[in-house]
Amino acid sequence: MESMGLLIFVFVLAIFLGVELISKVPSQLHTPLMSGSNAISGISIVGALLAAGRGDGPVMIVLGTLAVTLAMINVVGGYLVTDRMLAMFKHKAGEKKA
Repeated sequence: MESMGLLIFVFVLAIFLGVELISKVPSQLHTPLMSGSNAISGISIVGALLAAGRGDGPVMIVLGTLAVTLAMINVVGGYLVTDRMLAMFKHKAGEKKA
């Protein structure tokens, strides 16, 4: 029970730290940071796969599968957003560079 309180404390602390960090980032840095966070999200996919594969019971299998699904949505969505933002900076064919 004691470790559950510590986990909740770390989770709440991570929420506040994340909000503070994201609110201080200038808009020009969002694309590089999104790319970096996509790489880090790959680690959560590995953890979710391990949780789903261990499957000590039906609840663990369902939660592990849900974790894999949500982590994949996060990574794919992040790459799509990054690709779309980078496409805004590409020059169209026939356009002169300034």
